[in-house]
Amino acid sequence: MKLVIAVVEDKDSHRLVDALSDQNFKTTKLSTTGGFLKEGNTTLMIGCEDENVDDALEIIKKNSSQREQMVAPISPMGGSADSYIPQPINIEVGGATVFVVPVESFFQF
Repeated sequence: MKLVIAVVEDKDSHRLVDALSDQNFKTTKLSTTGGFLKEGNTTLMIGCEDENVDDALEIIKKNSSQREQMVAPISPMGGSADSYIPQPINIEVGGATVFVVPVESFFQF
């Protein structure tokens, strides 16, 4: 048995949970916050048998889109912020960060 942990953008979470549910994957949804942009993410924990991991990964890949987003960089540390004029930059956001870890034991009470 494996535990698939997928971190996705909030914008993709409902579509992804529905797609996983349609294929009989049970998920636990956690609200999380990203460290870089400090924006909302969703972390899904999906327990599945070893032979179903590839199917779960394919569903995650199909339902977690990457897109570009304009962000203003943070002012430099230690320098004078008075002369700092932030120029918005385009960065790629979205997609999914996925971890697959072995499960030694599973209990349901």
